[in-house]
Amino acid sequence: MGYEANSLGGSEIDFAGASPAFVEDLYRRWQRDEASVDPTWGNYFRSIEQAVSGPSWQRPNWPPTETDQLTAGLDPTQMQPAPKPVKGVSGGGSAKAAPQAEEAPKAAPSGANVEAAALDSIRAMMLIRTYRVRGHLAADLDPLGLTKRDLPADLTPEYHGFTDADLDRPIYLGGTLGLDRATVREIVDMLRRNYCGHVGLEYMHIGDVEERRFLQERMEGRDKEITFTPEGKKAILSKVIQGEQYEKFLGKKYVGTKRFGLDGGESALPALEAVIKYGGAAGVEAIELGMPHRGRLNVLVNVMGKPYRAVFSEFAGGSANPEDVGGSGDVKYHLGTSTDREFEGIKVHMSLAANPSHLEAVDPVVLGKARAKQTKLMDNARSKVLPILMHGDAAFAGQGVIMECFGFSGLRGYSTGGTIHFVVNNQIGFTTSPQFARSSPYPTDIAKMVQAPILHVNGDDPEAVTFACKLATDFRQTFKRDVVIDMWCYRRFGHNEGDEPGFTQPLMYDEIRKHPPVSAIYGERLKAEGVIDDAWVAAEEAKVVATLDEEFEAGKSYKVNKADWFEGDWAGLQQAKELGRRAGKTAVAKEQIDKLVPILTEAPDGFNLHKTLARVLDAKKQMFATGEGFDWATGEALAFGTLLLDGYGVRLSGQDVVRGTFSHRHAGWNDQKDGHRYFPLSEVDRSFQVLDSPLSEYGVLGFEYGYASAAPKTLVMWEAQFGDFANTAQVIMDQFISGSESKWLRSNGLVMLLPHGYEGQGPEHSSARLERYLQMCAEDNMQVANCTTPANYFHMLRRQMVRDFRKPLIVMSPKSLLRHKAAVSRIEDFTGDSRFHRVLFDPKAPADKDVRRVVLCSGKVAYDLMDARDEAADANTVILRVEQLYPFPSDVIVEQLRLYTNVETVVWAQEEPKNQGSWNFAHDLVEECMVEAGCRPQRPVYAGRDASAATATGSAKRHAAQQKALVAAALGHSAETSSPAKAA
Repeated sequence: MGYEANSLGGSEIDFAGASPAFVEDLYRRWQRDEASVDPTWGNYFRSIEQAVSGPSWQRPNWPPTETDQLTAGLDPTQMQPAPKPVKGVSGGGSAKAAPQAEEAPKAAPSGANVEAAALDSIRAMMLIRTYRVRGHLAADLDPLGLTKRDLPADLTPEYHGFTDADLDRPIYLGGTLGLDRATVREIVDMLRRNYCGHVGLEYMHIGDVEERRFLQERMEGRDKEITFTPEGKKAILSKVIQGEQYEKFLGKKYVGTKRFGLDGGESALPALEAVIKYGGAAGVEAIELGMPHRGRLNVLVNVMGKPYRAVFSEFAGGSANPEDVGGSGDVKYHLGTSTDREFEGIKVHMSLAANPSHLEAVDPVVLGKARAKQTKLMDNARSKVLPILMHGDAAFAGQGVIMECFGFSGLRGYSTGGTIHFVVNNQIGFTTSPQFARSSPYPTDIAKMVQAPILHVNGDDPEAVTFACKLATDFRQTFKRDVVIDMWCYRRFGHNEGDEPGFTQPLMYDEIRKHPPVSAIYGERLKAEGVIDDAWVAAEEAKVVATLDEEFEAGKSYKVNKADWFEGDWAGLQQAKELGRRAGKTAVAKEQIDKLVPILTEAPDGFNLHKTLARVLDAKKQMFATGEGFDWATGEALAFGTLLLDGYGVRLSGQDVVRGTFSHRHAGWNDQKDGHRYFPLSEVDRSFQVLDSPLSEYGVLGFEYGYASAAPKTLVMWEAQFGDFANTAQVIMDQFISGSESKWLRSNGLVMLLPHGYEGQGPEHSSARLERYLQMCAEDNMQVANCTTPANYFHMLRRQMVRDFRKPLIVMSPKSLLRHKAAVSRIEDFTGDSRFHRVLFDPKAPADKDVRRVVLCSGKVAYDLMDARDEAADANTVILRVEQLYPFPSDVIVEQLRLYTNVETVVWAQEEPKNQGSWNFAHDLVEECMVEAGCRPQRPVYAGRDASAATATGSAKRHAAQQKALVAAALGHSAETSSPAKAA
C-alpha cells in the first residue's frame, strides 16, 4: 500500500511484508480507539471508510491529498478519486451521455456494512501491494521450464482473507489498477497478467514515488498487455531469424571454432534495436556499448553493422589490424567498432568498446567514455549519450566492479545519467550452476543498492524482451537513473562451441537439445495470430543465407583499408614515432605564468581561508615574487593552469585528490564558516575538474581510462592514495593501459600518479610496484617516470598534451619530496627554452676527467645520495638521475658515459629490494650503454636492499639502517664512517 519504513511504537517496520491479519487487527484497534494506533495508520483507515461510505462526490475530505496519502502510508498512485459521474447517468457512465434528472441520494450504509466494505478494500489493497512487491516471483521466466516457481502463498486471495464466496463480490478500489470497483477474481486475473507473465518487475524497493508511479502506469491495468503492430512483430522476428541464421552459418563454415555464439539469446538483437530506436526518439545522439564475448560477433554485425565479410576474413586468419599499422591484434570476439544507425530519420552514433576476456572489466571504461562525450556535448542533462552494458548472469553477480560502477551512478563527476544494464542470463556460469555462483535469488539483486528497477523477462518471448528494453529506455531518459533487464535464456552449445556442457549440466542440456529455437517458437505464435505464414519465414531465412553466402565469398579477398583510430575527436593526432626522444615544446611565456599568479595566490573577497592554507598562499606569493623555490604543488598547478590557458581540458580524480593525501595540493579551498568550496583554476576555465573519487581503484581507474580514450584534448589523471593501493586495479593496467594500442589500435593519454618512496612507513605505504609497470613496457606502449624536480614534472604533464600523439604515463610521484627543501625549481625552469629532461645531471658533478664512479638512480634516493656524497667530500662520484625509465634514455646515458674517460664503476642504486624496483629492468640496458660508450667496466653494480618478499620493512629503525647502508654501498663508502672507500 505504498508503505515505506514507517515508525510504529518507536520501531522500524517494513510494511511490504505486513500480513492482512496484522492490518485488520490495527484497523479494529483504531475503530475502538483512534489514539491506539500510529496516526499514519489512522489517516489511512479514515480515508478508506470515507471512500466506501458513499459516492465519491459526497465523501467528506475526499479525495485525500497526496500529502495525506503519503502520511497514511499510501502511495498516491494507488488511491485516486473515482471519476465524478455525469448527472443523470446511473453508475457514472460516459461523459458523452446526455444528462438526465439528478439521482436521489441513497441511504447511508450501516456501520457494519462500512466496516465490511472497508475491510474488503484494505485486503484488496494488501493483495495488490503484494503483487507489486512479489509478483515477479510467479512470473513465467525460464524458457527451459527447469526453474520451479510455485505461486507464493501471499499472492493468493486466501492469504488476504478472501474465501471462494468473496471472489465475485465487487470491492471498492478508488482508481487503483484504473478501476473504481472490481471483483477479487478480476483483480487477481489482472495482476497475474500484469506482473506474472513473461515480464516480472521488481520496483517497490524504489523510494521515489514518481518513479514507482511511472512504472505502475506502464505495467498495471486492463490495457497493459504487450502489443506490437503486425509490421512490428515481423520486424522483431526478422531480426531473430537474422541472428539465428548467422550463428548457424558460422557453425557450418567454422566447425568447432570458438565464436561464443548468441544461440538461445537471439531476442537480445531486436531488443537492442529498440533501445536505439526509442532512445533516438527520446533525444539520444550517441550510445556507448560494452559487452562480454558471449554474442559479441552477432551484435557486431547485426546491431553495429560491421561487414560480414570483415568477420569472415578474421575467421579465415586475416588480421584485424592493417599491415602497415602493426600491433598484436586480438581475437575477433574482443574487438569493438563504431557506426551510425538510423531509425525513422533519427541518426544515433554507436560505439562498441573493445575489451579483454576479463568479464565486466570494460564496464567502467564505457562509463568513462560516455561521461567524456557528455562533457564534450555539454550534455549536462545526460540525455544525449546513453551507456548500455551487457552482462552474463554469473559475472554480474560475482564481479565486484559491478558494485563500483553502480556506485558511480549518483556521484558528481562520474554520473552518466543512468545506464541500461542488459543481463543475458544463461542460468549458468561456464560450468557453474546458479546455486553455486551466488547467494541471492537473482543475479541482478546487486542493482537494488541504487534502487534501480529490474525487469526480469523470458528470452523465448522477443516481444516481451523488446517491450522491457523500451520501458527501460523510457525510464532512463525520464529519470536519468540505472535500470536493469534480466533476460532469462540458455546457451545452446555450452561456454564455447568446443565445450561439452553435458559433463556438468546433463539435465539442462538434455532439455536444450529438445528445445526449439526462439524463431520457431515466436514464428508459430505469429502464424497462429495470422501475421505470417510458412512462406514468409522461408523467404526471410533464404534472404539472410543468400547475403551470408555472398559476404563469405567477399571475405576471401577482404583487406582492411586503414586504421580508424585517428578520426573524429582524434583528428590531428597520429601514431608515435621515436617516442623516447620527443620532448615537445613545453616551456611557457612568463606572461602566461603572470596571469595565473593572482588566481593561485588570492582568495575571493569575503572567503574565509583556513589559517594554514593562508600561510601556504603567502609562501606561493613569495615564490612568484622572487622566482625561486617553486615546490611540487605549485609546479603542478602551473602545468594545469597553462594547459587550460592553451585550450586543453584538465581532469584529476582519485581518493582525496582535492586536498591531496599529503595535504600539498589544495586544488579546492573550503570556506571555514559556511563550508562552500572554491576551485581557483576554475577561474581560468570552468572545464577544470578535480574530483575526490569513491574509495575504489579498479572502477575509478577504468572510468578515467575510458574518459581519456574519448577526450584526447584533456589531460586526464588518476592519483592513487598511495601507490601501493593501485594494484587493486591491476586488471585495468594489464589489459587496457599497457596493451590497448597493440591489441585494438586505440591510443590513450591517461596519467597515473602513484605516490612512491621509502620513508619508513611500512610495506603498504612505500612501493607503487614500479617493477610491474616496467615489466609491461615494450614497443613504446607507455611511459614510466620518476621525477625529482617540480619543473621536470611540469614539463612532463604539459608534454602529454602538446605532442601530436598520446601514450599512457605512469608516474612514481613523490611523498617527502613534496616539501623537500632541495626539490624546488626556479621560474627560468618553466620558461624560455626549458623542457622535460629524461636524465637530470649532477649540479655538483666533479670534472669529467675526475669521475671514477657513476651512480645511476631514479627518484627520491638521488637526494640522499647527493647529500652523503657532498658530506663525505667525495670528488670522484657523479650522480645521474634517470627521470624517465621507459622509454629508457640510452642515448643520453651513452653520451654522458663517453665523457667520463676514467670511470671505473657504474652503479645502479635504488631504494627498493633487489627483486623489485627498476634493477631487473635496467641492468641489461645500462650494460648495453656501457659497451656502446666504451667503458672499461662492462657490467653495472647493484646497490639497494636485499631481495625481499615484502616491499618494505615496518620498522622505522631498520628502514633507516637499510637506507644508510644502500647509500654507502652506492657511493663506495663505509657504512659506519660514511667516508670514501676503495673503489670496487
